Amino acid sequence: MSRTLRPLPAPGRFLRVDGVPLHVLTEGRGPVCVLSGGLGMAWFDWDAVAALLAPHRTVVRFDRPGLGLSAPAPEPPTLAAEADRIVHLLDALGHFGPATVVGHSLAGFHAEAFARRHPDRCAGLLLVDASIEDNPRPRLPRALRTAWAGGVAGALSAAGLPRALGPAARRLIGRASTVGTHPPHPWERAGYRTSRVARACVLENTTYPYQAAELAALRPDHPLPAVPVTVLAAYDGSETAGRLRWLERQRGLAAELGGRFAVAAPAGHLVMADVPESVARAVLDLSGTGHDATVADRP
Repeated sequence: MSRTLRPLPAPGRFLRVDGVPLHVLTEGRGPVCVLSGGLGMAWFDWDAVAALLAPHRTVVRFDRPGLGLSAPAPEPPTLAAEADRIVHLLDALGHFGPATVVGHSLAGFHAEAFARRHPDRCAGLLLVDASIEDNPRPRLPRALRTAWAGGVAGALSAAGLPRALGPAARRLIGRASTVGTHPPHPWERAGYRTSRVARACVLENTTYPYQAAELAALRPDHPLPAVPVTVLAAYDGSETAGRLRWLERQRGLAAELGGRFAVAAPAGHLVMADVPESVARAVLDLSGTGHDATVADRP
């Protein structure tokens, strides 16, 4: 890839996990905390949160297959594979003890499944404006939907749309999902103009209802471990029925998981961009160190 597309040296390193070269970035010191973003997101979306946590935590960020700088996986994503990927990544890094996992949006499914499938490896759970599906029932066979999605991704790539429109689409989504003004990241153009990332985004979107159904099936027979849980909901300050209903659904998720409910405001869905301090404080509060460690509020 040319210098114009890679303005900076790639941070972190690449580790082969489950046969896929994953881009991984580890920073800081202390207990381990894994940050996993929502649908189609990359490691750099957590920059501000990681900077706040690094003095107090060993912060692990990674790109799921096909996203960011990671290579694509041979198979479409499943909930079990994504939950297990977190464990296998920690093993590859030499972190064999319990870790706190932070899951945003779609990755909230992955984080909760990680805790339920690997209770001995979970030290705490933070769900940031996490996805919620009350009664997921995908109507079409998974193989049919994923085959269709692969065809769509191929057609988009053949038409050159990721290269032409990918970075602009990413910026538009970012603006719609935040209440603040955030400049584009230097690595945004390098990733979101590729067919690799476009395909990964299409497949994550297509498999979303199936992952939701997997989680619903997992919950009855795989209880959460006795660890602290927080659900952190975004609130932009509006009083619309939809926004208030979303807050109540997030509160209900916290009650269902036996966890604490908190609100990050003013914030859009990309909470880590609008109020990274709220995310960092919620992580530290999980272990009771939030009042001992300093996480500055914005002026």
